[in-house]
Amino acid sequence: MFRMYGVVFFLLFAIMGFSQQTIFVTVIDSITHNPIGNVTIRDSSNNKMLVTDDSGHFVYKLLPVDSVLLVIKIFGYKTKKIHLFLQKTSTETSLLVILTPVFTEINEVIVQSTRTNRSQKENPTRIEAIAADELDEKGTMKPGDIRMLLNESTGITTQTTSSVSGLASLRIEGLDGRYTQILKDGMPLYTGFSGGLGILQIAPLDLKQVEFIKGSASTLYGGGAIAGLVNLVTKIPTEKPELSFLLNANSGKGLDANAFYGARKKKIGTTIFASYNYNGSYDPAGTGLTAIPKTNRITLNPKLFLYFNSRTTAWFGVNTTFEDRYGGDIAAINGNTDNIHQYVEHNKTARVSTQLSITHSIDEYSKLIFKNSIGFLNRQLILPTTRFSGKQWSTFSEASYVYHKNIMDWVAGLNESTENFHPADTTKLTYGQSTVGAFVQNTFKISKWLSIESGIRLDYSTPATKNHANKLYLLPRLNALIRFSPNMTSRIGGGLGYKMPTPFIDEAEKTAYQNILPINFGVLNTEKSYGINADINYRMHIEEFTLNVNQLFFYTRVDNPILLQGFTFENAPGFLATDGAETNLKITLEELALYLGYSYTNAVQHYNGQEIMQPLTARHRLNADLTYEIENSFRFGLEAFYTGKQQLTNGSTGKSYTTFGVLAQKMWKHFSVFINVENLTDQRQTKWGSIYQGNITRPVFTDVYAPLDGRIINAGIKIKVK
Repeated sequence: MFRMYGVVFFLLFAIMGFSQQTIFVTVIDSITHNPIGNVTIRDSSNNKMLVTDDSGHFVYKLLPVDSVLLVIKIFGYKTKKIHLFLQKTSTETSLLVILTPVFTEINEVIVQSTRTNRSQKENPTRIEAIAADELDEKGTMKPGDIRMLLNESTGITTQTTSSVSGLASLRIEGLDGRYTQILKDGMPLYTGFSGGLGILQIAPLDLKQVEFIKGSASTLYGGGAIAGLVNLVTKIPTEKPELSFLLNANSGKGLDANAFYGARKKKIGTTIFASYNYNGSYDPAGTGLTAIPKTNRITLNPKLFLYFNSRTTAWFGVNTTFEDRYGGDIAAINGNTDNIHQYVEHNKTARVSTQLSITHSIDEYSKLIFKNSIGFLNRQLILPTTRFSGKQWSTFSEASYVYHKNIMDWVAGLNESTENFHPADTTKLTYGQSTVGAFVQNTFKISKWLSIESGIRLDYSTPATKNHANKLYLLPRLNALIRFSPNMTSRIGGGLGYKMPTPFIDEAEKTAYQNILPINFGVLNTEKSYGINADINYRMHIEEFTLNVNQLFFYTRVDNPILLQGFTFENAPGFLATDGAETNLKITLEELALYLGYSYTNAVQHYNGQEIMQPLTARHRLNADLTYEIENSFRFGLEAFYTGKQQLTNGSTGKSYTTFGVLAQKMWKHFSVFINVENLTDQRQTKWGSIYQGNITRPVFTDVYAPLDGRIINAGIKIKVK
């Protein structure tokens, strides 16, 4: 009998052992694809805990079940829950688990502005980046241009320079637009007589990333980047074709139709971006003047990519924009001109530019890069009693050598940039200059906790006028990245900059260049600057909760700033200094994300021993954005923006104001629909006073410091075939 029971128990245990389920699990990083050790795995049905070995593997044996819920987590990665259904016909199951780092949006961002292809978090230079997901969200709010996208970034404002035409310049940390460089794929395109039109003629649909450097970036990009730079990085073709359309209409009489196509087949690729943007004359205040001008714009940007072999690639692109923009008296714009209704600002522009880039890899660590861009702009600015028009040619060429390793990077090169403006009336405002520069930059990871980036640039500038002095400029720069812990880092750095005298400044744009005399290079001194900034960044992750805090402090001083006195350009008797702080906070909890940004900007003119606040610069700005998003399904967002009081050019003070916005978007596999409301409470400067003095026939416009268009509702559809 005893033997019989023993046989039965033996058979039962054998059956149990034979029918036992075995799960072979491998855990890897989503970016590096390297195995992750010491990952905790919990079976939620029995709370049994397991840990992966150093090679990212573990073997889990359990009694036969239909399914199992595994909770997989480790510090620094998003927790993952996997509901695994087991097959009864098989006793073994293999499972590959891919964990995403908590700060995917930082880790995956490879910035181009520093040329070394380092990730954003490994750069000693402080670089902010708006990645594709956020660009997609911002593009639904303002599909026609990037003005809103830039204006909603902490420390950056778009200053309106025309009350009726909507022209605007870009300001970083309180400095005028001429101190900021706007690049496209690392090449300057929007300079000089582009004036306030540049950021209004760039639609975001073909952008994959936007990068900001605040503070001097002169080592690689020349003296114009005193306040910083904005680099617009466009999409590249992939082997899986992408075809996207966006149709949008808004309550301000606007219509946008954008299309993008990109594809690569073997050694040839192409992208094509096409856009049509229309806006009717819009006057929500009933002033008789346009808050949004009547606009017709066509854009076509084709690019060809060639992949000769594994070492050599090239691409060539053409950017074209043609626009008619009518601002002013709506009656006159509609053809009802008489002795009273006649004031119109007509901006007619044709912009054509080419871009060429060739990259040859010498080996796995080093490469040679050649870049060239040629830009042509024909702009006519027509007013009732005057006309100012001209043609501008600008060129940029660069040859550089890049050496990249984990510990050491080198970037060295030569470049030349030219700018020549020829007015239709050759007695007025002819302008030109050329600059040849040599630069070298080194990034050295000294230890796990310290990286240093140092650079120096030598420029030789030549104004295109007689009786001038050619000038040399030496521009050193130094930045450091300090890693206190995996969760806390700090960057500190600074450098010198300069800006050759130019007639294309905000004050001249406001006067439509009427009667302004040419630049006298023999009298004017070059604007020179030095600046420093420092930040500290803290990141924390607990389960589905993440916290990211960045605190920045900055100071920039510009000597010999150029002013327009009457009709003549002069150096200011002193200097302009701007200092302040920016605070950025991001909190995410599962599908919820909260962004908070605050900037304090103290921009002061130190002229003739007196201190005067820089006009049209709010000391306090606050932005908040709360977003709920189910990936690839639904997005809902609320936002608020506070702008503090600003000193105006006439000595008075502008009113502080707060605007609100709301966005809802529903996504399906190949299309999505959206509705967005900007300025929900209809804050308008025209509610607080007139935007002009005198009469409507010859209006003299006041400063624009608040919205003029009021509440705008837009809705549309996106179609994406990929």
